[in-house]
Amino acid sequence: MSSRRYVRGWGALSLAVGAVLVGTAAQPPAGQGKVPAGAPDSTAVVAVDGCVTGGLCSVPRHTVALSGVRTLTGHPVMLGAQAMGPVTLLLRTPGRLADVTVTDRRGRRIAGTPSVDGTRWTSAGTLPAGGRYTARLVVERAGAGADAPRRHLARLDLRTAAAPAGERLTVTFGPEGGGTYGVGQPITAELSRPVPAEDPAARRIVERALQVRSEPRVEGSWHWVDSVTLHYRPRDYWPARARIRVHSGLDALRVGSGLYGGPSRPFTLTTGERVEAVTDVSALEMTVFRDGRAIRTIPVTTGKAGYRTRGGIKVVLGKESLVRMRGDSIGIARGSRDSYDLKVRWATRVTWSGEYLHAAPWSVDAQGSENVSHGCTGMSTDDAAWLFRTVREGDLVRVVNGYGKPMPPFGNGFGDWNLSWAEWRRGSALTGRATAGAAASEGSLRPVL
Repeated sequence: MSSRRYVRGWGALSLAVGAVLVGTAAQPPAGQGKVPAGAPDSTAVVAVDGCVTGGLCSVPRHTVALSGVRTLTGHPVMLGAQAMGPVTLLLRTPGRLADVTVTDRRGRRIAGTPSVDGTRWTSAGTLPAGGRYTARLVVERAGAGADAPRRHLARLDLRTAAAPAGERLTVTFGPEGGGTYGVGQPITAELSRPVPAEDPAARRIVERALQVRSEPRVEGSWHWVDSVTLHYRPRDYWPARARIRVHSGLDALRVGSGLYGGPSRPFTLTTGERVEAVTDVSALEMTVFRDGRAIRTIPVTTGKAGYRTRGGIKVVLGKESLVRMRGDSIGIARGSRDSYDLKVRWATRVTWSGEYLHAAPWSVDAQGSENVSHGCTGMSTDDAAWLFRTVREGDLVRVVNGYGKPMPPFGNGFGDWNLSWAEWRRGSALTGRATAGAAASEGSLRPVL
């Protein structure tokens, strides 16, 4: 055991607690202290040793002196409803924070990052309303003599004000949890209320709160499709046989003025084998791969001139053993030369507008030799039935060497993979910050012994 002595209880230090106010650099009332030099922009620092700023905390009822240094006792520090961002613990006496661990009432650690100079610790996100938190700190100070204590232990209790009554922002995740999907399946999040692009701070709060964890781990990111919809995908496809957990941490978080998050249902899904169907339009054949190995090559026909099959990467949206297809559903006038009305077997859907991979017994002679369809990929009944049994929702369908327009990333199915990783990241409210603070993800800076 170390021979260094510790001062237990409330520690020999003076602390300041700062609540980041997005877009607001709060200033203290006259005569009640100032924001310390070096505080981040848009940060209000609330000094616990007697200074109150912006109504964000109450003055502790008791302060006592220990070893000539200000210490804290008594009531917990209350962060008011205005606290809308990360919380900063700031050391105001000479020394450094050798260790900071912040936990909630259930003992779970709050992620945070220490400063390089060891004078402050900042939580990775907003502390939810109505919460109770405990900060345990080890402060290292230069000793006055051989027997002087060099390290001090301190504890600080924090409280956040309860959220006011009103509508809550919740999220519904997709696809349906509990199932097994292909490695191309994006995660979707539908918000109960819009969060506009004009409020980037609120979008950052929402995005940080939507947590996706996979085993094995992958690099991934959310992308804002519109003000109420986000998609999440990895940099590359999901690993085969992965387990993915999706959870919202929005509950009780202040998202914007008067708007707080509410509870949402988490879900878990798994991925199966990596199955990919690659259609070479110029060669008029489809090759199906399972875990990188070709398992079947199928003669096909794709869209003819005027109805070219979209190129790029698509994702299986569903399967229908029997579906009625009509030309007027895609704008072809009834009775015209290109009009059709057919009952089609073994149809695998890849766009919401009606593009399928399906049985086309009427075009067997053209399969492998000519493109004659209205945009779908047609094949024999036996091949379509085999493909129907082989693929699942979320599997990949790639069209190469074609003549059609590219598959759009959104709006007609899942074309998410047609964006490069750099393009995908530009749709994140956290672009450039995905890995920030990763080294301190446990919310603790280990002591230097």
